[in-house]
Amino acid sequence: MAKKVFIVEDDEFLRSLTVKRLEKEGYEVAVSPDGEGAMAGILKAKPDIILLDLLLPGLNGYEVLQKIRDSGETKALPVIVFSNLGQREDIEKAKAIGVNDFLIKANFTLDDVVTKVASFLK
Repeated sequence: MAKKVFIVEDDEFLRSLTVKRLEKEGYEVAVSPDGEGAMAGILKAKPDIILLDLLLPGLNGYEVLQKIRDSGETKALPVIVFSNLGQREDIEKAKAIGVNDFLIKANFTLDDVVTKVASFLK
């Protein structure tokens, strides 16, 4: 049974690259281009892990993360923030809400993302 990854990312180019790369690794991937549709999509897809951007139209990533942590169905899911926001306060805020890991887009390749996802899904 393929593990499921849910990606919340508004950048269409990055989203499609990430989806293609994860599918190539055998993952089943579902996406939401914005924060508003993210929770409904996550509840429907029942993923094993979530990749979450912070800068999103509508609800931002922090608000989505808070909803994930507040919901009984999703609160235990591993969430990796994958964002251009990399200031210490951004990372601390995400950690305070309960993120499992934080990747700064500029510092990571898709190979790094795949490795990180795999490490959580072992």
